[in-house]
Amino acid sequence: MVSASAETAIGAPVVQDFFVCDFFAAVPKHDLASMEHPIFSLSTRPDRRVVRYDHNGATLTVTPSVKGRATIFDADILIFCISQLMAALNVGRAVSRKLTLTARDLLQATNRETSGDGYQRLRDAFERLAGTRITTNIVTGDHEVTSGFGLIESWDIVRKTRAGRMVAVTITLSEWLFNAVLSRSVLTLNRDYFRMRKPLERRIYELARKHCGRQVEWTISVATLAKKTGSTSPVRVFRAMLREMIRENRLPDYDLAEQPGDILRVTPRAVPTQPGDGPHLRPETLDQARSMVPGADVHALAAQWRGWWAATGRPRLRSADRAFLGWVRTRGN
Repeated sequence: MVSASAETAIGAPVVQDFFVCDFFAAVPKHDLASMEHPIFSLSTRPDRRVVRYDHNGATLTVTPSVKGRATIFDADILIFCISQLMAALNVGRAVSRKLTLTARDLLQATNRETSGDGYQRLRDAFERLAGTRITTNIVTGDHEVTSGFGLIESWDIVRKTRAGRMVAVTITLSEWLFNAVLSRSVLTLNRDYFRMRKPLERRIYELARKHCGRQVEWTISVATLAKKTGSTSPVRVFRAMLREMIRENRLPDYDLAEQPGDILRVTPRAVPTQPGDGPHLRPETLDQARSMVPGADVHALAAQWRGWWAATGRPRLRSADRAFLGWVRTRGN
């Protein structure tokens, strides 16, 4: 037994030899590095290209196996594991990077078929995750990894039906990903994420959630967005796909809009809240907000802020008062 550095609600998490995934309907969460950088393939066909990415000092090389590079749908397995570990940390349970899970639970949680084909596709995903190798200087927690590693270190079918279908599986996550969990370098996803069947829609949602989650809006050039998604389409084709997404307006939590200069603007969808719903604010905080924006209706501002907070996944706040004042300050700039 060893102690980890990240803090939980009741102290430092304890690391054990293995962890059993048994949280029903755990809140889906993804690690920040995977949401920020184009680690996973958007292709629905085997992608055997070696991908090199360099942006703002972050370097990344993704080397696939003969089975192909792990896809953005394969990442559902990691999201399921991260979600289970975070649920455990939140109640003070011991965790491990070696997880035992029920295949059917994973398939149902990620909105996948539980047919024979569904189990076979799950096995294929395990193989791509284990075979895809990462070399990066991206930091997770306090650790900078500069050597190569797999997205998962290993996986094993520990129990089968008589027909040979997997029942129980063990997965050993990479140290890199486990460090992200222990340091809570994760974000909550909308459960409808698993219902999105277009790879680019998922990737745009991840970037919107990462960059716009705590902002009133996020803008990015189409060319830079194409790079960050990992899309291999020409920019003109990528732009056309964005316009189709804007017309369809199906992205969870966020609205997309074009702006002059080939810019995409992302804003959180307004989510109505009931009076009193959401984080409580002290009267002194409302007075301070009133001094920051003279003449404004601070109660209306507070209601708008609570709606924005709900739209961004109701993140846990260390201080609702400081978060609200920061949001008001951003609006005034």
